[in-house]
Amino acid sequence: MLFSLAMIVPAIVAAVYKDGAGKAFMAAFALCVSAGFLLWFPQRHQKTELKAKEGFLIVVLFWTVLGSVGALPFILTENPNMSVTDSFFESFSGLTTTGATVIVGIENLPKGILFYRQMLQWLGGMGIIVLAVAVLPILGVGGMQLYRAEIPGPVKDKKMTPRIAETAKVLWYIYLFLTISCTVAFWLAGMSMFDAICHAFSTIAIGGFSTYDASLGHFDSSLINTICAVFLIISGINFSLHFAAVNGRNITFKYYFLDPECRAFFFIQISLTLICVAILLAQQVYSSPTVALDQAFIQSVSISTTAGFTTTSFSEWPLFLPVLLVFSSFIGGCAGSTGGGLKVIRVFLLSLQGMRELKRLVHPRAVYQIKLANKALPDRVLEAVWGFFSAYTLVFVICMLGLIASGMDELSAFSAVVACLNNLGPGLGQVAVHYSDISDASKWVLLIAMLFGRLEVFTLLVLFTPVFWKS
Repeated sequence: MLFSLAMIVPAIVAAVYKDGAGKAFMAAFALCVSAGFLLWFPQRHQKTELKAKEGFLIVVLFWTVLGSVGALPFILTENPNMSVTDSFFESFSGLTTTGATVIVGIENLPKGILFYRQMLQWLGGMGIIVLAVAVLPILGVGGMQLYRAEIPGPVKDKKMTPRIAETAKVLWYIYLFLTISCTVAFWLAGMSMFDAICHAFSTIAIGGFSTYDASLGHFDSSLINTICAVFLIISGINFSLHFAAVNGRNITFKYYFLDPECRAFFFIQISLTLICVAILLAQQVYSSPTVALDQAFIQSVSISTTAGFTTTSFSEWPLFLPVLLVFSSFIGGCAGSTGGGLKVIRVFLLSLQGMRELKRLVHPRAVYQIKLANKALPDRVLEAVWGFFSAYTLVFVICMLGLIASGMDELSAFSAVVACLNNLGPGLGQVAVHYSDISDASKWVLLIAMLFGRLEVFTLLVLFTPVFWKS
């Protein structure tokens, strides 16, 4: 019933622009309210304490149910004329902030539909933040809550509020402030107010949807590219750090540099940008160093943070760069950010563990401890991270085999799973620009991959274990 309110705003936008999409949104609103009421009313007096088991189920249903009802406006509208499969794919892609689209000719869509696509990503991004920072640590998913609990540092020193509701409210304020700031920056850089709001929605959510087929390339503005890249980096940082930075009388930036994950994130972004600039200039893709830097900065940040905005067809760059950037999306953003992927801290811990094993080969009897923030990490944190990585790999292989079985070529299948499991959006081969040409079976496989990626794999995977239903 609450989500049905999301249909009202685009209906108002449709009415302002008189684009004819308002009827579809009002019909969707009526269906959402009615279905929600029928589910709520018989249970309105039920009040019991929720346990972790119910928590997992609620989190999964939150995304699956809202993603499903979010498809209603796409099903009901005449422009675009979309199948049920395409409608579900577009809705889940928006809500999970994946940014993969099946629509061609985006700029020809009604303004109401355009706004709704962007708003889906914005709502999904906020849901991700609350899920990652407030909910999953309580459920004990993925090992990151162990890292945060065991390691003293900026987040530990500046604890967020102890109650989920209060934490969610603080996160909303930060998220809303960033969205407004990004909107104003885009508008001052030359976007129309409508485009500025829409692109701010998908930038802060690290989603990647645009109101144009050419994405950011439509504006052909280095200033807009830079603004987008900067806000993508801000959104790719753990929102707990944003809270720590603004908590108190004075804003302080020291917490960003004290956090090892954040430092690694900055290092990755700088390294990718420099590599892209060097190769683009060496291969003479761009004659001007300024243009090369502009394109390298926005593309490397956009792909590595799993946003998926494009200013050019990066798949046409020298092959090394598209492959490098696609692989960088495996890392993604920081834990507790709107970015997808494995998360920087997990990859960082895996690399430290790998170095420790190499040292053990040379000195088998030596005792090596992995330290972070000058404190030794307990083995259970590393075990949790390795468990997550193994589950992630299993889901990746199964999804890729499913796509190949449905008739997709190997390169497209690989990049499509990378793009959807990491919530990136654009891939290579058949899915370099859009996903409209692949089969319906492939779309459903990728839709499931989006959910696995957004729900940190374990949250969804646990529902498929017999022990969950027997407990």
